[in-house]
Amino acid sequence: MIGVDTNIIVRLLTRDDDTQFQKALKLFQQENIFITKTVFLETEWVLRYAYDFTPVQIVDALEKLAGLSQVTTESAFQVAQALAWFRGGLDFADALHLAGTAGQVSCFATFDRKLAKNADNADCRVTLL
Repeated sequence: MIGVDTNIIVRLLTRDDDTQFQKALKLFQQENIFITKTVFLETEWVLRYAYDFTPVQIVDALEKLAGLSQVTTESAFQVAQALAWFRGGLDFADALHLAGTAGQVSCFATFDRKLAKNADNADCRVTLL
């Protein structure tokens, strides 16, 4: 199994450099791939800010990527939950934070009013300090 960096996934999803895209594609075709939560987090940020992907485009791309038979995702349920909440309007980083605490804490404390407001759709108890 091979872990991959954000830049491999970005090349695969954007095809903005044909040589690197072909190498990334070959890697995904020939190897079992492991993707960490932090790589998903950074990939979302890069796709949003550097490539102007919409949240729906990002969720669609990352869900398809995570669903490939040769791909293993760190904390797969948490990543899937965060992507679902992101699709529902929550910031992806915030969604990943909340998904990571599920079942571990009684609530999630924040100063972020937007997170507290949007977390209503996330079935998580968020306390605004």
